[in-house]
Amino acid sequence: MKYKITDSQLESVIFLYLDNQDFIQIEKGNKIYFVNSEDDTHAQIRYDKDDGWCGIYYKLIDEISSFFSLEQTDSKEVIGRWVENTLQMRVTNTTNETEGIFNEVENTLQMRVTNTYNTYLDLLS
Repeated sequence: MKYKITDSQLESVIFLYLDNQDFIQIEKGNKIYFVNSEDDTHAQIRYDKDDGWCGIYYKLIDEISSFFSLEQTDSKEVIGRWVENTLQMRVTNTTNETEGIFNEVENTLQMRVTNTYNTYLDLLS
């Protein structure tokens, strides 16, 4: 049996899925980090309050894409809309992020980061 789901229905299901991840929000300076636990060494999402940029950990994008059979660009956009809805702040851009961007989390979580990599956002700075 086949079912037809509208885009808004699918988005609602993805929002519910992300809500159930029980992310912990850690705010430091102009950034808000979404982490799975306080013991995490990297964030799943990083939101910059100054410019509205939303960095999304590539594995989270892959997870949403795979689970909901979406293109990565569509997953990125829906995660960005979820961040807007959750924070009640405007997301101006979403980017795929590797583990490297989360070296800022070291200070936020007061943990030692053992690996860092250059990222797209680092290159723009």
